[in-house]
Amino acid sequence: MFELKGRVAIVTGGNGGIGLGMARGLASAGARIVIAARDAGKSRAAVQELAGRGAEAHAVATDVTDEGAVGRLIAATIERFGRLDVLVNNAGMNIRKPAHELALDEWRRVLDTNLTSAFLCSKAAYPAFKAAGRGKIINIGSMMSIFGASFAPVYSASKGGIVQLTKSTAVAWARDNVQVNAVLPGWIDTELTRNARREVPGLNDNVLRRTPAGRWGDIDDMAGVAVFLASAASDFVTGAIIPVDGGYSIQG
Repeated sequence: MFELKGRVAIVTGGNGGIGLGMARGLASAGARIVIAARDAGKSRAAVQELAGRGAEAHAVATDVTDEGAVGRLIAATIERFGRLDVLVNNAGMNIRKPAHELALDEWRRVLDTNLTSAFLCSKAAYPAFKAAGRGKIINIGSMMSIFGASFAPVYSASKGGIVQLTKSTAVAWARDNVQVNAVLPGWIDTELTRNARREVPGLNDNVLRRTPAGRWGDIDDMAGVAVFLASAASDFVTGAIIPVDGGYSIQG
């Protein structure tokens, strides 16, 4: 039920952090992985790591905010592997400033990276999924999809948008046997959140106090949900929004 042998998955931003954790999980279940990211050096390292784990992996240098580049990513994946089964829309960034300090170009940059990229990649992947008669899209939201934070207005807006994009595409593509779901990671130990701990006073203690599991998440905590949402185990699951947060979001 959780077997992904022979399947092909694109993971945007898969060369580090949550994306790499998900890529590891998908690879462990037998999927072939395409890492789509801008940093070619980091992507090569990720491919080497996955290959060292016995996986078949490939990197495609991609700016996921560029519609042409996204089209070339899908074409390159199908040309190399002959198919596309799973898309993980993980690419993301943050600029931590209150709204009154945020410049318009900063707003647009975060929205384009976090939300527009998911739209572009999903739209580009859809014809391949429809032709194959099946497909899986996993969008990466955030706890900020449902909570507010004074230092993250544009990040929260982009991740709230991910939830609504997920629901809309899930409804639109269900009859094509394409399942679209979103994962809301909690506080996962990544380069992005290490920066947050440096920039937001008291964040580390607040996270530990509020998280029932009593710890920050590890990127490998994202592997299982990726396998579930990419596999036949979730064929009747679509439009779901799944927190992976050690219980953070259930606390009042």
